[in-house]
Amino acid sequence: MTKLWSSDDVADWKSALASYPQVVAEQGVASLQGLDSWYREELPALIAARRRPHVTHAELVRVTEWKMARGVWRARNLALVRGNDPALVVETSGEALGAIPDPVAPITTLAELAGVGPATASAVAAAASPEHYPFFDELVGAQVPGLGTLTFNLGYYKRYATALRERAKELGARWTPVMIERALWANVGGKKGARP
Repeated sequence: MTKLWSSDDVADWKSALASYPQVVAEQGVASLQGLDSWYREELPALIAARRRPHVTHAELVRVTEWKMARGVWRARNLALVRGNDPALVVETSGEALGAIPDPVAPITTLAELAGVGPATASAVAAAASPEHYPFFDELVGAQVPGLGTLTFNLGYYKRYATALRERAKELGARWTPVMIERALWANVGGKKGARP
């Protein structure tokens, strides 16, 4: 494993990003591949096709399942997300995504929903606007120098997202914070590779 964050070689970043689907497959989580394909390939188009961009209740539940399948499963949080009123999810997510490109307003607004913290909120924002919002992942944050002790709060997310946006800008116009996040996650082998 190279120290990807410090590499200025775009080929290193491209290689790590290209390995993302394989690393997803290697996690050994039965539902992850299907959820990840849906999250990367279908959800952004669904959100973009709406007159007022938003996610539905069912989509928020799937995003939460994707996040947990890729990281740590928290049944209580999933139950809380499932308990949200569908109309409230549409309204709140519409308001949140309407605040793009504010660096934290979409995350703050989405986190008002039950069971939705900064990580889940960032997953929705990243699907809607990958050029502004990376998904908040602890394995990625651990590779970024200078962020301080990991805490799943808005202050940490703001530092994390700013760092990933800046790194994307340094790599060139085709790179987004989401691409940086996926490359870094794949670089350490996802959660499976990060464990002893």
